[in-house]
Amino acid sequence: MLSRVGLQAQKLIARPSFVQAVRHIKTIPQPPGYIVGTVNDAYQPPKPHKSHGSAHWTGERAIAIGLVPLIGASFFSGPSVVLDSTLSAFLLAHSWVGFQSCIIDYIPSRVYGSYHNYAMYLLTFGTGVAAYGVYEIEKKEEGGVTGIVAKLFTA
Repeated sequence: MLSRVGLQAQKLIARPSFVQAVRHIKTIPQPPGYIVGTVNDAYQPPKPHKSHGSAHWTGERAIAIGLVPLIGASFFSGPSVVLDSTLSAFLLAHSWVGFQSCIIDYIPSRVYGSYHNYAMYLLTFGTGVAAYGVYEIEKKEEGGVTGIVAKLFTA
């Protein structure tokens, strides 16, 4: 006969965990090896898209390189609202681009369909919430984001 603790433990074990729930996400069936057609079929390249390619890559690198002088200037100069706001905007953009790349790589639309779109919408919503939070920090905190970081280093 099981005790009350044993019954509660059995109920906890019987519940589906998050990992089990994720395993049951419906995916779009893929052909074996993700190859469509036969070896003798002509290659059909994907249609070009204006947001992909070198312009997208160049934009990512410009944001990343732009962070270097902004971080250096914010540490060596005094508190500046314009500099701090620009740094915060670049950090948000850098984070958004990085998470977008992760979603594109690990939740592809050809496999997960609408889940890819949900992840992108969630990323955009989260970035908006973060932008509002940065705005509130800039408005209420002395020195903004760089002031908070400076307080962490002097604590």
